[in-house]
Amino acid sequence: MNEYMTIAGLAAIMALTLILPFSVKKVEEELEAFLFIMGLSAASISGVWGPELVKEAFRAPVKITLAVLVLGFAFRAARPKLKGWMDRLIKAVGLRPALFTVILFLGLGSSLITAIIAALVLAEIISILKLKRDCEIRIVVYACYAIGLGAALTPIGEPLSTIVVAKLQGPPHSAGFYYILQQAGLWIIPGVLLTAFLGSRGADLSGSAHHGLTEDARETDRSILVRGGKVYIFVMALILLGAGLTPLAERFVPGMQDGTLFWVNSISAILDNATLAAAEFVPLMTDRQVKFVLMGLLISGGMLIPGNIPNIISASKLNIKSGEWARAALPYGAVLMTVYFVLMSIFVK
Repeated sequence: MNEYMTIAGLAAIMALTLILPFSVKKVEEELEAFLFIMGLSAASISGVWGPELVKEAFRAPVKITLAVLVLGFAFRAARPKLKGWMDRLIKAVGLRPALFTVILFLGLGSSLITAIIAALVLAEIISILKLKRDCEIRIVVYACYAIGLGAALTPIGEPLSTIVVAKLQGPPHSAGFYYILQQAGLWIIPGVLLTAFLGSRGADLSGSAHHGLTEDARETDRSILVRGGKVYIFVMALILLGAGLTPLAERFVPGMQDGTLFWVNSISAILDNATLAAAEFVPLMTDRQVKFVLMGLLISGGMLIPGNIPNIISASKLNIKSGEWARAALPYGAVLMTVYFVLMSIFVK
């Protein structure tokens, strides 16, 4: 297959990957299987199959999958105690400081407990609070922004960071466990702190005890194992997709302006940002480009429910509608994107 045919085929794969999950309900419901097929197709068109790719596809998802499984069972064991812990925290410091502490812990802690478990804990805590619905939606949205940012600090936090580290592990970046923390920690951590502070504002215990969000689904062995299996397949699919789309990314991404890369990735509001990470990150990128792409994906991923994993889990568990989410999330996301773009344009060299 000549170069032009390869690029055309990969462009078609990329278009399908971007459009179908957002427009076809069945594809959205079976996203892992769809991305796996797209990954197989992209790798085949690019001709990148080999022992190293197969080994990486099986190996890369292991750590995050084990974390999701182990912490899933731990969460189930600790879940009955969460109400007592939350009640004591609120009694000791007050509602707003308690919420700040919880959002900050989930945001930064998600890099170790994973974004998935952090989102499950968040849904349970919101069920405990019994505040007004609009107040709880706002708390959930800001907490998911914090989780989506903080989980990226390590490759076990969320699929996006797993993919970034896997794709940049060779020269010249030599990405390891602390790569994203070293590259973007100074941008991510202040964002988590700011989001935790703003998310705790406006909370009021004087609301009705009958209009809050509720999450009462029980965790079972099967649900925990199925979730772990889906994470494994999802990451494996993205490894294959990323490897297959590399010729397309190498042709276009390195030559794009940093600002263009940042704003183009606002599309991750409607498409899981890990998928875009698999398509975009290539070793030819500069460190500056890595920072701009990464922050663009992480911030815009919080704007709408499909943007990242904690959004999807929290909205599903608490029955938050797309319009409710957008009203709470889009204004903050737009401001955060603008502020980060200005500051990064000035200070990132």
